[in-house]
Amino acid sequence: MCDHGPSVARRGQGKVFLVGAGPGDPGLMTLKGKAALEQADSVIFDFLANEAILRFAPADCERILVGKRAGRATIEQREINRMLIRKAQAGRTVVRLKGGDPFVFGRGGEEAMALARAGVAFEVIPGVSSGYAVPAYAGIPVTHREIASSVMFITGHEDPRKLHRSNDWARFPTGAGTLVLFMGVKNLPLIAQTLLRHGHPERTPAAVIRWGTRASQEVVEGTLADIADRARDVEPPAVTVIGDVVRLRHELQWFERMPLFGRRIVITRAREQSEALTERLEALGAEVIEIPCIEIRPPGSWKPLDHAIERLHTFDYLIFTSANGVRYFFERLKAQGGDARDLKGLKIGAIGPATAAELACVGLRADFIPAAYRAEGLMDSLRGYEVNGKAFLIPRARVARDFLPRALRKQNARVEVVEAYQTVRPRLPIRYLARWLDPVPDAITFTSSSTAVNFFQLLTPPVKQKLLPRTHLASIGPVTSRTIRQLGFKVEIEAKESTIPALVEALCAYFARQR
Repeated sequence: MCDHGPSVARRGQGKVFLVGAGPGDPGLMTLKGKAALEQADSVIFDFLANEAILRFAPADCERILVGKRAGRATIEQREINRMLIRKAQAGRTVVRLKGGDPFVFGRGGEEAMALARAGVAFEVIPGVSSGYAVPAYAGIPVTHREIASSVMFITGHEDPRKLHRSNDWARFPTGAGTLVLFMGVKNLPLIAQTLLRHGHPERTPAAVIRWGTRASQEVVEGTLADIADRARDVEPPAVTVIGDVVRLRHELQWFERMPLFGRRIVITRAREQSEALTERLEALGAEVIEIPCIEIRPPGSWKPLDHAIERLHTFDYLIFTSANGVRYFFERLKAQGGDARDLKGLKIGAIGPATAAELACVGLRADFIPAAYRAEGLMDSLRGYEVNGKAFLIPRARVARDFLPRALRKQNARVEVVEAYQTVRPRLPIRYLARWLDPVPDAITFTSSSTAVNFFQLLTPPVKQKLLPRTHLASIGPVTSRTIRQLGFKVEIEAKESTIPALVEALCAYFARQR
């Protein structure tokens, strides 16, 4: 069988993967780069590598921020090289995550050379370069059959007057070609003057794109004659495009027209459950910050659930109030040598479509799903069924609402609630939390009461004071909203039904009104 993922280091031997993180949008991370992150012991990443990409790394993976921010070096390049060598020689799998492509103005060649000379195994995983991806997200194709048949990528980091150390600006094309400048914002006045002096027309279109492919993307347009003045307040990182292709932006810009473009949205779900919501939001142009405020773990003891499974034939109903309950129940059923056939004769209820979908994964169809996806809805859906004297098994989280068991017992049902899993608050360092919440996000989403309680417990008073007046709280439904209000906070966005698609729809509708 073919294996197109990164090769794994041999036992006891470390290896370094020089991985291109792409320009910022996590969706532009390559499959091979993602596979390398998934097996990493240590990730050493640059400021330009979007931290959202680190969600692909194991939860216990070491994360080290290096590189430059606003021109300030946090760690010198020689020390980064030594760090890579030391960690690999200690037997660790190291991912060196670099913005864009490691071999395109990224010093990846220097790091690879240091590793090679130290005898350290390494692998280069190219990334999507910001040189063409950033203009594409701004609606600017760097080549076009009728406009530009060539493109030149150059660094604008060095002073263009130092021609012996940098580029021969006089030889750059003045006709049907495109120039793309990396890291040239601060030198843009000198670059523009140099190009004009060497024959480039003043009316040549130009655009400066800051934080391209991210929700914070900004585009400043002008001509070679005035772009430096128009973009004088733009801070790095930015890519500059010079050429007639810039005119196409007015027709081709697409990213900025997406429903959630420019919005930073926090997800507080458990890490392993965030993917569906993250993907939906990113597909609509949002920048997603994952701050997992609950962690799903096995119960303290399997004995109660195992005992209940052994007595499945004594129950009439099996009620699942979450997809997690389904997963852990069937994990234990399988561990006991059972399968779906052991549920013969049981009427099965699911609290909502996500739970029903999890049942479908094991080949089962729920007999009833409430119209309102909460415990009250489950009771309503049982009105056509005989409850009096019947036995109900409810595998669920250790801490959960007691509405359903109480309501069933009032109708003379025998109810057995067993712990199938537990939710706990993960340990999140305050320094990471503060960084994730700066700048203040546009919305914070909560998909359960537990996520809300844990999130607000994590915040220090100064962070609360800065954050809450400037963000919007979004809830998946009335139960979660009630918890947030009981905690003393205002819910501005609530899903019409308690599902992820409905929550995303509510966010889109709210921010459409904000426009």
